[in-house]
Amino acid sequence: MLGLAIIVRAVAGHGAGALVADILPAGDGLVALLGVAAIAAVAANLLNNVPAVLVLLPAAAAAAPATVLAVLIGVNVGPNLTPTGSLATLLWRRSLAERDAELPVGEFVRLGALTVPPAIVLATVALWLVI
Repeated sequence: MLGLAIIVRAVAGHGAGALVADILPAGDGLVALLGVAAIAAVAANLLNNVPAVLVLLPAAAAAAPATVLAVLIGVNVGPNLTPTGSLATLLWRRSLAERDAELPVGEFVRLGALTVPPAIVLATVALWLVI
């Protein structure tokens, strides 16, 4: 984990951090928070949730506490969209395969597409209501 953090820090220090700061929506309005959560969810699915949070949090922390929480919503709920979004999902799928109970990838993605977007929206709206 330390090695991953060092690699992500190096990548962020060589331009990715500035890029992230530029693309994260500013403010703590509902639309901005939804945008932050969506970007975090996409990043988690493209990179995996741990590297995504390591890249996004410095820029989010510089913005506002609500932005940090929106990032956390995105990187924790978002990875359920694809089988590679988080290490926990990869390990869970491996355990299911060992027990001959594996869910096909297409079914996993279909269920993720049906459940992840509403879950992100509901969680972000709840965040917005309490800030």
